[in-house]
Amino acid sequence: MKEKYLSVTALTRYVKRKIELDPHLQEVWLKGEISNFSHHSRGHMYLTIKDTNARIQAVMFSSDNRQLKFRPENGMNVLLRGHVSVFEPYGNYQFYIKSMEPDGIGALYLAFEQLKVKLESEGYFELQHKRQIPKFPRHIGVITSPTGAAVRDIITTIKRRFPIVQLTVLPVLVQGGEAAPSIVKAIENACSLEMFDTLIIGRGGGSIEDLWSFNDERVVKAIFHSKIPIISAIGHETDVTISDFVADLRAATPTGAGELAVPSMQELSDTVHHLKARLIKLTQLTIMKKTESLQVLRKSYAFHYPKHLLSDKEQYVDRLTEKLQTSFSSIIKIKKTEYEHQLTRIKAQHPKKVQELAKGNLLKLKEDLHKYSEAIIEKKTQNLLSYIDKLSLLNPLYIMKRGFALPINEKGKIIKSVDQVAIKEHVEIKMQDGSVHCLVQNKRRDNIG
Repeated sequence: MKEKYLSVTALTRYVKRKIELDPHLQEVWLKGEISNFSHHSRGHMYLTIKDTNARIQAVMFSSDNRQLKFRPENGMNVLLRGHVSVFEPYGNYQFYIKSMEPDGIGALYLAFEQLKVKLESEGYFELQHKRQIPKFPRHIGVITSPTGAAVRDIITTIKRRFPIVQLTVLPVLVQGGEAAPSIVKAIENACSLEMFDTLIIGRGGGSIEDLWSFNDERVVKAIFHSKIPIISAIGHETDVTISDFVADLRAATPTGAGELAVPSMQELSDTVHHLKARLIKLTQLTIMKKTESLQVLRKSYAFHYPKHLLSDKEQYVDRLTEKLQTSFSSIIKIKKTEYEHQLTRIKAQHPKKVQELAKGNLLKLKEDLHKYSEAIIEKKTQNLLSYIDKLSLLNPLYIMKRGFALPINEKGKIIKSVDQVAIKEHVEIKMQDGSVHCLVQNKRRDNIG
């Protein structure tokens, strides 16, 4: 029986698993009122989300809430995105918040950010598209509500600073559903008239809903495509609209727009007086320096004795002329010598001359070769005769001419000793003119020292 009972942990985990496997509970969009808000020292936010009939515990971890643009407070209506799960230690189901924004302005804020990202990616905010605001405009168009405080601030500031400029108010709606088309039409009409140097688009401060027409994409693109430079003066200094990003120049307030649109006559007057004083001082200084230079010229030798100076210059010219002629003659002589030297070298290197020289060298070499060959032949002949004499001395026939003979035994060997021949052996005696065949009858050995 005990096996049928579950532990609290098992039951809680089963329920948690069931909830986490439900796809409808993993991406939940929730709206409600904050109560029991607590910001933990570790950065996590714990709160209760409730409406008139129910409530749910919620948590937003520090990794998710550090991107919030506002601080949640009790009683604040919010829009939430997250998922539902179970906190096991207490068995409570709760809402895990991934993103949060205030209810009411949250949708506008989201639309603002989305449009801003889109236009920025398309290059609407790049500095290269910004036009220069004229420094001294002749005619300024003010696009705003004719009854608001902004138009009075702009007109008062401009007239005080630069009263000679012409001002024209182009009345538009600055709030409500018809405001955006009204502003777009005013910009287009101002460009078509071709009479304005500068346009100021502005209104007083207000909530994000009040300023929303200046976040409209149609207004933003109309400002971007305007042929006339535009100054935006929307709301207070802390108010920011997308029109501010695309305008050629942003003013913190309508009064600031008037100051940026025109120069100050007083400042210009002060600048003119300052420049005038500097010009006078510079002119006086220049006159003083020129006067000093003139005095120097008046006291100069050339000014008092111009003829003497002219005579000196004429003599100097004569000396330079003579020097030039001498140098010219010397250069001509040197160049002539170089020319003759080069001509001699060219003649020496003429092909015919080279051929004759080579021919002479060839004949000389041929003659030297002939003499050298005769000398070698004569020397070789003498050597040959010498070798013949030496061979003749060693030739047996030459010895035989002197009376010697050569004995040969029956075996055809030369007899050099009496021991090599036997009694009654036939011996052949070769002499100079023939041979004699003998029979050995006796032999005798002589004792030679």
